[in-house]
Amino acid sequence: MLEKPILTGEKIYLRPITPADAGAMFASLGDEESMYLTGTTQSFTLEQVEAFCERVAHADDRVDYAICRLGDPQYLGEVVLNEIDWDNHSAHFRTAISSNENRNKGYGQEAIKLILDYGFKSLKLHRIELEVYEFNPRALHVYEKLGFVKEGVLRDILYFKERYHNAVKMSLLANEWV
Repeated sequence: MLEKPILTGEKIYLRPITPADAGAMFASLGDEESMYLTGTTQSFTLEQVEAFCERVAHADDRVDYAICRLGDPQYLGEVVLNEIDWDNHSAHFRTAISSNENRNKGYGQEAIKLILDYGFKSLKLHRIELEVYEFNPRALHVYEKLGFVKEGVLRDILYFKERYHNAVKMSLLANEWV
């Protein structure tokens, strides 16, 4: 089974998502801004979220971490390396902060740094990639600041709020991560 250690930063720590996080994760799905920024158009039941949390807790092709303030186990959001391709040493990345009260405090950027460090140094990944919607300039800025390189634009990939939106494809290689 894939080792998923607790990762500790200055303001936050990351711990593996467990079935106990299902309630908080389900509640976060009601945050309109988070749903918009991630382009989430699906609706989920609590039972679906519980099953998801159970599955990812034991998965060997992904690491799903809850973002928590130091000294507090409350779920503030998540940071994930998924679709890990062990043969090619690559993975996809995604993150979400659960509510507006937890945004703009540096939690997301610190969580991203922790998971990238873990992905490159512990999992020995060579490439981590992501897609971010053009209507999320805050995320684009953070990813560029952390060294992600724009590779292209996926045109009209999302139909949301009665219009089409582009996504930017970005990646970061191990030798670019310092």
